Amino acid sequence: MHEPAPVVIEFTHAGATLIAEERGAGHPVFVLIHGIGMGRKVFAGLIDILATYGRVVAIDQPGYGDAPEPARTLTMERTADLLAAYLRSRAHAPVVVIGHSMGTQVATELTVRHPALVERLVLVAPTVDVSARRAAPQLWRLFRDLAPENPLVLYRGAREYLRAGPNLRRKLHAMLAHRPELAYPRVVVPTLVIRGADDQVCPRSWCTTVSATI
Repeated sequence: MHEPAPVVIEFTHAGATLIAEERGAGHPVFVLIHGIGMGRKVFAGLIDILATYGRVVAIDQPGYGDAPEPARTLTMERTADLLAAYLRSRAHAPVVVIGHSMGTQVATELTVRHPALVERLVLVAPTVDVSARRAAPQLWRLFRDLAPENPLVLYRGAREYLRAGPNLRRKLHAMLAHRPELAYPRVVVPTLVIRGADDQVCPRSWCTTVSATI
């Protein structure tokens, strides 16, 4: 039996557009939210795995991947509202939300602003550590994190960053301006916080704070 082809949907709400790729069927519904400079394609391997357990929805946030650049860079809160509108339009609630890096900020806002939509939350390498909420420390940590990486990984990452367009600086500002630590105490669903053992961008002390605050 052949697996149905992915469904790719362009969804516009309140002046911003996201791209959603859906695979699999049934429940649970897993929603994958990428980090800054990335897109849904970074989750290719994870999509293959999760699609055997339920439906997977991987998105390109506005201005990333295949999604068009919005007139104004969205805040984390507005991106969460856009995603909530999409999930309601597809009757996908409740969902398991999996955010990576900046995507954890959107995932957290989705959870606290639209609680009826989310049944589980997964935060992979959550940003932004309150002790380094400035561009320079974040970029230095990223450099240290990427230095030992496989050249193929670096190539793919650089390609996605280039696709994110000329407004990456504004997008970085939106990420750094957000205060996820104010939202964490309002999360009431079961939550898993994950980091890589050698992750330079997301220190263990910050993940401990995040999990303790939720």
